[in-house]
Amino acid sequence: MDWLQVVVLSIVQGLTEFLPISSSAHLILVPVLTDWQDQGLAFDVALHIGSLAAVVLYFRHELVRMSVSWAGSLRGGGMDQDARLGWWVLLATLPVCVIGFAFRDVIALGMRSPVIIGVSLIGFGLLLGYADWRRRGGRSEYQLGLRDVLLIGFAQALALIPGTSRSGITITAALLIGMSREGAARFSFLLSIPVIALAGGLEILGLIREAHEVDWLAVTVGAILSGISAYLCIHYFLAFIKRVGMQPFVVYRLLLGGWLLWLFW
Repeated sequence: MDWLQVVVLSIVQGLTEFLPISSSAHLILVPVLTDWQDQGLAFDVALHIGSLAAVVLYFRHELVRMSVSWAGSLRGGGMDQDARLGWWVLLATLPVCVIGFAFRDVIALGMRSPVIIGVSLIGFGLLLGYADWRRRGGRSEYQLGLRDVLLIGFAQALALIPGTSRSGITITAALLIGMSREGAARFSFLLSIPVIALAGGLEILGLIREAHEVDWLAVTVGAILSGISAYLCIHYFLAFIKRVGMQPFVVYRLLLGGWLLWLFW
């Protein structure tokens, strides 16, 4: 890889992992729309590690409280709001794990075309726009019930379809059940931690099996750039949606999806 490719892919991963515009769509499209060769599994792992480090660092205080309370609940210490949120994050992660494992070959081989990405960008973008337009509630991530968590969890599994956006579909589901924009986004970002960790773990196993030569400088720079861009993205996204909402991202999805369909259909 040349350094332009390293920089572009790292920043694209960092930004789109948490914006509701689909990171998988953009990382698939970059090599489709350029003459760049595949960046390799080691670089993909590095980008995921950077994004994971960013979200863990940003929510470090919440994660410490959740972890302590969750561990206490296992020892019979009761269930406060932090322990409950920890359980909700774990429960909402199960559907994507089960469905992703069951259909991994279909997803990897049959659903990564620009046409599918374009349709997903448009369809789920319109759903996000509707959910943001009709939002009726102001609940935070600490005010969720079991039914709410299951709905968001199964919605997250739809993000296995390229172009859907994991953050986009979980925020959409959260808005539809009456969460505030900030609460929906924060819960979506917390859900990203086990998902990114599991995806990165699978990639690391694949990397160990392949045992290819690794460009450690490019991998290190990629992880750092991905982490910095992801951290800034989380911070400014949460501030942005308080004032503006989701509609600019909906417009972007519609334009990108329409352009892809025009190019590849």
